[in-house]
Amino acid sequence: MNGRKRHIAVDCLGLLLAVVVTTAGVQDRDGACPLLALLRERFSTITLVWAHGGYAGRLVTWGAQVLRLTVTIVKRTDDTKGFVVLPRRWVVERSFGWLMRYRRLVRDYERKPEHHEAMVLWATTFIMTRKLTRELAGAPSHPRWGQERPPAVRHQQAA
Repeated sequence: MNGRKRHIAVDCLGLLLAVVVTTAGVQDRDGACPLLALLRERFSTITLVWAHGGYAGRLVTWGAQVLRLTVTIVKRTDDTKGFVVLPRRWVVERSFGWLMRYRRLVRDYERKPEHHEAMVLWATTFIMTRKLTRELAGAPSHPRWGQERPPAVRHQQAA
């Protein structure tokens, strides 16, 4: 089967903690097992993980028994119509949106999953360093999020 699946674990800000890339034929629950094992190995203090409905089933019991992680499934109700923002799930979706800004991640250019994981880590490094430099410089995060632009920027746009 062609294609890749990215399984990522992010913190509450949407910053990447762990990534596992599998072929598209791998079920979500099967791809999440190595991800949770990697997450437990790197961050031993994490005890609660939120996941979407594709990860429901034996992953919840496996995470509790083997890794001592509480996996909580965030499901969409069946009677909901249209778009609804689900709690905690939007953080991961936003992180995937940030990653899609990088050309190497839009298409499946890499032959090996390890190379694709490296590209995800590089993109995340760029994202985090940009956020850090904005914060250290005292610059607003983004003008669209309620921060007023400096007068020079407003003047250039009007011209």
